[in-house]
Amino acid sequence: MSSKPYQLSQSYVDSQEKQKKLYKRTLMIVSISQIFGGAGLAAGITVGALLAQQMLGTDAFAGLPSALFTLGSAGAALFVGGLTQRYGRRTGLTAGFMIGGLGAIGVIIAAIINSVFLLFASLFVYGAGTATNLQARYAGTDLANSKQRATAISITMVFTTFGAVAGPNLVNVMGDFALSIGVPSLAGPFILSAAAYILAGLVLFIMLRPDPLVVARTIEASNQEHDHKERSEDTDQIENKKGIIVGVTIMVLTQIVMVAIMTMTPVHMRHHGHGLGEIGLVIGFHIGAMYLPSLVTGVLVDKLGRTAIAIASGITLLLAGLIAAIAPGDSMILLIIALSLLGLGWNFGLISGTALIVDSTETSTRAKTQGTVDVLIALSGASGGALSGMIVAGSSYTTLSFIGGILSLLLIPVVIWSRGSKKLK
Repeated sequence: MSSKPYQLSQSYVDSQEKQKKLYKRTLMIVSISQIFGGAGLAAGITVGALLAQQMLGTDAFAGLPSALFTLGSAGAALFVGGLTQRYGRRTGLTAGFMIGGLGAIGVIIAAIINSVFLLFASLFVYGAGTATNLQARYAGTDLANSKQRATAISITMVFTTFGAVAGPNLVNVMGDFALSIGVPSLAGPFILSAAAYILAGLVLFIMLRPDPLVVARTIEASNQEHDHKERSEDTDQIENKKGIIVGVTIMVLTQIVMVAIMTMTPVHMRHHGHGLGEIGLVIGFHIGAMYLPSLVTGVLVDKLGRTAIAIASGITLLLAGLIAAIAPGDSMILLIIALSLLGLGWNFGLISGTALIVDSTETSTRAKTQGTVDVLIALSGASGGALSGMIVAGSSYTTLSFIGGILSLLLIPVVIWSRGSKKLK
């Protein structure tokens, strides 16, 4: 890597004031990019299963689009994490969003020429946007202290809400626009996704200077005391490994439950006579609940501790699964409540788990570790998405929701075990 970024970041080492200003500026820039990133993510999620159902003519593989772009996000998480580790946040996040935008363009072309193969390949590439949208939450923590980390994560996620809620509620508008230019209506939301991801990448490429991760590394290297590091190295390694394991487990379980139920809700609603507008409304509430409570969640995680909010995640997801299971298919109110709780439970799990990962890593290896963690999250989401369609086809949406709710209870023994470490609070 060139020494120029490090020379630039050296000026921040001795100035607390400059560090605070850069921390706030980084949060603002990442938050702006997340508005676009949220729109790109949400629009595709809303109609991906419906597009596959339409092209394949069966429900059995309706969960495949979610599985594909989630699987694609796994590979992209590793790629973006590695790129970030080597070149910094700006390069890694910009590349990820641009690749996601290209994937969305591929989905549009696949719908026009009715190519299932191109659809699946493009959905896989489209997953890069999902991975990058998720990894962007780490950027705000690079310059945050231990009492600010969850709050920093939450601020970027709050701004994701603006795009994430708008995306599903624009499906009809984008569908009409698509038809007006000779594109199938279900491909319309992917036009929005392509534009949004590319804009998110441009915002980061142009504005994220100096790179927060590079600056954080320089500050950490300057402040390290060699004798203290030697004295506490063994204990820190044990506790850091435990923190990573617990953080990963929390996020993996919440991802499986959330993706599985969310993926099949549009198909379930379509079978009960709901239109795209109503489906978009329910998914909009769901995604709003995934991100909008973040600012409060971040403060709670920093004040009450990581494990307390992780337990709240398990309980909330259980309620979401039970309500989705018992809700009549024609009840918009109960479906909105169930999907909102599903989003809220995911929010609790993601922020508490992410805070644990940041607590348990150092800047020298943080980006690579974060990328690897997000691979596991993406793979778990892919599994949930793929299995969800098969479970519904073989049984019912009710069965899927019950299974998801019960699975979320596994979070409680995991976080109770984590209390054995003083660092995991």
